[in-house]
Formats: sequence, C-alpha cells, structure tokens
Amino acid sequence: MDRLTMTDELEAIDDATITKRKIDHTLARFSAAHDELEAEEAKKRERRERLALRPAALLEQTRTALQRVVTTTDAEPAAASEESAPQTRLQEKKERKTRQTAKAGRIAAAVVAALVFLSIGSAWGAQTWFDAKFNNVASLDEDSADIQDAAGQTGDENFLMVGSDTRDGAAAEDGVGDAEGTPGARSDTVMIAHVPADRQRVVMVSFPRDLEISRPECKRWDPATSSYSDQTSPAQKIAKLNTAYAVGGPQCVTKVIQQITGMKMNHFVGIDFNGFKSMVDAVQGVTVYNEKPVDDTTLGMIIPQAGEVRISGDQALNYVRARHVKGDPTSDYGRIKRQQAFLGALLKTVMSKDVILDTGKLSGFIDAFAKATFGENLGIKQMMTLAKSMRGMGSDKVKFLTVPTTEEANKRGNEVLLQSKAKAVFDALINNTPLEEKAPAPPASDTASPPTSSAKSGGAKKSSSSG
Repeated sequence: MDRLTMTDELEAIDDATITKRKIDHTLARFSAAHDELEAEEAKKRERRERLALRPAALLEQTRTALQRVVTTTDAEPAAASEESAPQTRLQEKKERKTRQTAKAGRIAAAVVAALVFLSIGSAWGAQTWFDAKFNNVASLDEDSADIQDAAGQTGDENFLMVGSDTRDGAAAEDGVGDAEGTPGARSDTVMIAHVPADRQRVVMVSFPRDLEISRPECKRWDPATSSYSDQTSPAQKIAKLNTAYAVGGPQCVTKVIQQITGMKMNHFVGIDFNGFKSMVDAVQGVTVYNEKPVDDTTLGMIIPQAGEVRISGDQALNYVRARHVKGDPTSDYGRIKRQQAFLGALLKTVMSKDVILDTGKLSGFIDAFAKATFGENLGIKQMMTLAKSMRGMGSDKVKFLTVPTTEEANKRGNEVLLQSKAKAVFDALINNTPLEEKAPAPPASDTASPPTSSAKSGGAKKSSSSG
C-alpha cells in the first residue's frame, strides 16, 4: 500500500494535516448533534401522535362499550333459551319484555355515562373560555371596617352593579353624544342585587345617581384604560353619588356603598350601556311592560305603545338611558323604575328555555355580556347564581326597591337619604329579616349613622312585611 495515501494519527503533522483533522472532527460533531436532534424530534412526534389519538380512543372505547352492551344483551337470551325448559306464551312475553327493558336500561346508562363524561369536559372548557373574556378590574374591599357583622354575612351574595354612561363606542344615531363631547364616565346606574345565604329571596336596591354622599379619598381612575393611578382624589364632604365612579372608579363606588349600607360587596359588575344593544340583540329582543308609551323629550319616542312590547337592542339602550320621559315624577326615579323592569325582563329572557336550550343564543349573549362588562369576582358561575335565583322564585320573593330618600332635590340639586328608613332596609338585608312595606316616619333628629346588625337568626318578624 502506498504510504503517501495513508492518514493516521502517527503520520507527520503538517499544516494540511492539521486542517484536515479539524474538518474531520467538526463533521463528526455535527453528525452526532444531528443524530441527537433527530432522536428528540422522533420522541416529540410520538408524543403528539399519542395526544392526537386520545380523543379518538375515548370515543372508540365509548362505542365499544355500547356495542358490548347491545351484543351481550342480545346474546344472553339466545343462550338462555337453549338451556331453559319450554315456556307458555305468557311467560315468554313477560321474559321478552323484561329483556327489552334491561337492554334499554343498560344502553341508556352507557349513553348517559358517556354524555356526562364528555359534557363535564366541554362545560369546563366553555366556562374557562368565557371567563377569560371578562375584563377583571380591582373593585372590592372585603376587609373594610364599614362592613357590619361580616361573619354574619357569610354565604350572602351581594352584587354591586354599576351602569357606566361612557360615550365610547356610541353612534351618532344613538342621540347620547360622543366621547369627545362628553369625556370620561359616570355611574348612571348603581344597584345592589342581594341574594341571602338561604337563597329564599332576591332584593334589588337602586340608588339615585344624584344621591348626596360624603365621598372618601379614592385612587384616581382612568376609564379609558380601566386602571388606577398613584394619584388620589381628595375626600369631599358633599358630592353626588355618580362622581364617585367618575373620579375613583369601581373601588370608590364600593367604598361609598359599603359606608351607606354596611353590607359586604363580594361581586362587582360594571356594564357599559352601549353593551346592552348587543346583549338584547343576541337573544332576539326582550319583552317589557309599560303602563303608557315611553316618550323622551331628548331621545324622542322610544316605545310608542303601552302594554307588553318586545324591544330591540337600540330601543333597550334608550329605554335604560332616558332621563326626560314625559310623565315621570322625577328624572331619576322614572329611569330607575325602567332600569329595574328591564333588568328583570332581561334575566327572565336569558333564563328561558328559548335561550338556555339554544346554544347559539346563549353563546351570543354570554359573549356580548363579557365584552360589555368588567369587574371583580365575576364570571359565568357567579352570574348564573344571580340569574337562577331570580328565575326560580315567584314575584313575592323577588323585590325591587329604591333606597329611601326625600324624593325632592335639595338646594344643591341632590337627593337626600332618609337615614333611619335606609338603616331599617339594610339591617333587614344583613340580618335576613322581613322588609317593611311602609317604614315608620323618621324622627326629627334623623342623622347619618351606619347600620348595625345582630345575628342572622335573630330579629322578630314584623307583621306588616313581605319576603
């Protein structure tokens, strides 16, 4: 063999040999790395294939189980008939009927088991998907010193619902202005939905937007970004309720309402009024009842006829916003009455068979609701608690009321709270005792004082009361 063609580690080392050996070593390393990557990629492909085949395997197992039930129930009678003694026609008929019943029962059990298995997974996935759409915003203060008998309120569900009148997204034909002409956001609607721990009643309490309050110091709120800043808005001894949301957002409104009521707010639901349109359109309209046509001097004729009327999304938006309706006793109280009626009608519609059993309508409503709402401790499960509670009760168990006020604006244009009457209402809610139909007239020295409460089981029943 020609020694000049041989290459080994013992040959004379020159520059060419060194370069050649470096190339050989580099190629060897690349080859080893390639083999490792190829092995890892093969493992990944195998894992993906196993995951992809898992749903198909589950379905195949379910199908096989159903086939086994059917074939087993069919085969058993045949084998039994060969071994059994002759029977009368009546006995054969009874035995055939028994076999058919057993077969149907086994099939039904297998089908139900399969459906339950599949529905648990799909329901969990749907709830997770929808809950992810909600805009979570810090809103609650469940450790506030203003909460009365916090331990006694355990199990109660209190939803603080605020309807924002932001003009963001409003169209010119809505007749409500735009964000440039009316910047920021105010709370046109403030309402508590109270569901006690025993779930035996639901009480909806509305607060006038012009209610005179003592506003605490609050972090400043930016409705455009749904966030708080490091700056604070100073406390104000005399202010309107709707300014709490304007300067301090959800947290400030929660502080004010807990000061007034002593109740523990454990859910906050902020709703953009513009979102009402898509919610109502998703369920193809909501039926409301009015004693007379709803004609607003600013928005025009909203509902031209009296009685039960099915309204569209555009009508619903004006229906809850209207403040200058002809014949209203006051702008605030007329609108509060319509908002309460609309909310009750909307929940009734959503919980009806026409929506619950219609996947398209229900998904459309939840999607629209998620896009138009924000808050804390809010999701499908929490909203279903409220909706189910209202749907499952008679009219005597679902009560709408407005916080007691003088019903006449003072010289500052504000509604003034009747402290003793308000205290009686909120004490009844905290203690889960009956609400008075007509509270006694307040004493002359009616001054502000936070509600107090006793144990939930306490409190004598009042004769002139309703649940």
